[in-house]
Amino acid sequence: MAENDVFLLTVYSMQRASPEERYEMRLTHSRPLVDEFYAWLNYQRPRVLPKSTFGQAIAYCLNQWTKLIAFLQDGRLELSNNRSERSIKPFVLGRKNWLFSNTPRGARASATIYSIVETAKENGLNPFRYLEYLFEKMPNVDIQDECVLDELLPWSNTLPSECKVNK
Repeated sequence: MAENDVFLLTVYSMQRASPEERYEMRLTHSRPLVDEFYAWLNYQRPRVLPKSTFGQAIAYCLNQWTKLIAFLQDGRLELSNNRSERSIKPFVLGRKNWLFSNTPRGARASATIYSIVETAKENGLNPFRYLEYLFEKMPNVDIQDECVLDELLPWSNTLPSECKVNK
């Protein structure tokens, strides 16, 4: 098996693994690479001009090191922000619509709706059915009761099957 195939198989396995398994796999596969990269950065740092582009890149990388290696400390963390980037893409593409949010209150309302829709999608819900359910249910509940509100959240097990994408 080629080295590239092993790498792709490892990445695929990490995506399917539990957070605990992902954590162990990262310590086995990623930790040595990260340690080698850190040693290389420290080796290069005194050998380059600090104000050069390369020197600034090395300094930046070392200054951000704790953030760079955070994925090694918790298997729940994703390696990239691709999912969040994909989820906001429709709103970025529709940015001319923000012209209609001409007040802070309108912008806040739009942001709230978009957050609800995207959170519903991430939790396997049909956003239209979920919003429909919320609009029917919320006028009849005591919003001061946190237990009742918890049952309306997108990750609640008490949501009706009509709200879910895969019934």
